[in-house]
Amino acid sequence: MTIDDHPDRTSPEPRWRLLVLGGTAEARALAAAVTARPDVAVVSSLAGRVADPRLPVGEVRIGGFGGATGLARWLAAHRIDAVVDATHPYAARMRVSGIEAAAQAGVPHLRLERPGWTAQPGDRWHRVPDLAAAVAAVPTLGRRVLLTTGRQSLAAFVPLTGLWFLARVVDAPDDPVPAHVRLLRSRGPYTVDGETALIREHRIDVLVTKDSGGALTEAKLTAARRLGLPVLMIDRPAPATPPATVTTVDEAVRWLDRRLPTG
Repeated sequence: MTIDDHPDRTSPEPRWRLLVLGGTAEARALAAAVTARPDVAVVSSLAGRVADPRLPVGEVRIGGFGGATGLARWLAAHRIDAVVDATHPYAARMRVSGIEAAAQAGVPHLRLERPGWTAQPGDRWHRVPDLAAAVAAVPTLGRRVLLTTGRQSLAAFVPLTGLWFLARVVDAPDDPVPAHVRLLRSRGPYTVDGETALIREHRIDVLVTKDSGGALTEAKLTAARRLGLPVLMIDRPAPATPPATVTTVDEAVRWLDRRLPTG
């Protein structure tokens, strides 16, 4: 689909084509920044896991590619000149596919990933390496859980019937949830006052989250700090071969300027 159905017919034909693997605020900001260049056409790819995603400017593709090989074929068929992977920090499979596909197609590849959160004085964080470790640890920290790890991980916590969960999700899971799980459908940004009120209203005594980083959902950590709640923080998956990575949109734009020169 295309956001702009009425392009400026006097604009020069783009010389370069960029694929942004997106779905994040950083991906949307990058697409907006690059579309200001008339010599670059931007295609943003979304996985399609959210029913009503926030769409970036420019051309948008929704759905998978069929793994690294399928993506490599797509890059060649659409004459893509560079790939920027700005997917969620926990989209490990897409990250690997992007690296492998770019290598197969001989296309420059960059990872744009916002920094994780940093513990502040007064925080009671308990870091665990993965989802399985979080499931094992949460009963030792509390009984009423604010769970903000997304709908795809919800099933892992359902067997913990001795706990009560307030599971905040954008879209509801396909399967019905049991009585000890209450769904809260919402999407950030959130405020510290709002998060504090939510925790108090539901008598939450432990927060479980991923180290997603960014300001959009950081308020829950500030609220937990103020209320003295423990936070179970699931670490990001570490890639076997770390790609070239930047942490800001400005850095990604400068990288593109070097590889897709004007003039």
